[in-house]
Amino acid sequence: MNFSISLTVNGVRREVGLDDPRVTLLDLLRERLHLTGTKKGCDRGQCGACTVLVDGRRINACLALALSQDGAEVLTIEGVARGDQLHPVQAAFIAHDGFQCGFCTPGQIMSAIGLIGEGQAGGDPERVREGMSGNLCRCGAYAGITEAVIEAQEKLAAPARRRSA
Repeated sequence: MNFSISLTVNGVRREVGLDDPRVTLLDLLRERLHLTGTKKGCDRGQCGACTVLVDGRRINACLALALSQDGAEVLTIEGVARGDQLHPVQAAFIAHDGFQCGFCTPGQIMSAIGLIGEGQAGGDPERVREGMSGNLCRCGAYAGITEAVIEAQEKLAAPARRRSA
């Protein structure tokens, strides 16, 4: 039995046929759409390496069935930069050494973007660590990750403060 879904991935509408209803969003992104920035870490929703944004909310793509994402808007790490201009979170990760081996970095960045978008980042390091706790870093780059999230949140909030002043 074939199933057809339609979703927007990184701003591009995609029509996808699925021959198995058990295909996860992670496998669809990596194997069918060749968006390999989203990593398969634990494949059990415990490490956060597969974090993407679906309709603006953070999810573990390894736990989401692709079929249930029909009509959704999906943002992956490949869709956050604008040409050569990095997203503020990406730039902050570089500035604060928020990665070492880089395996978890796409999921960390997507989670940080989601956390900031949810208004949950703030300037408190403990709050950021709690908000990012679903994303594990085997190398232990947590200090840089926390600093990067706080800096990016401040940069993203600055234009909003200027508009309201």
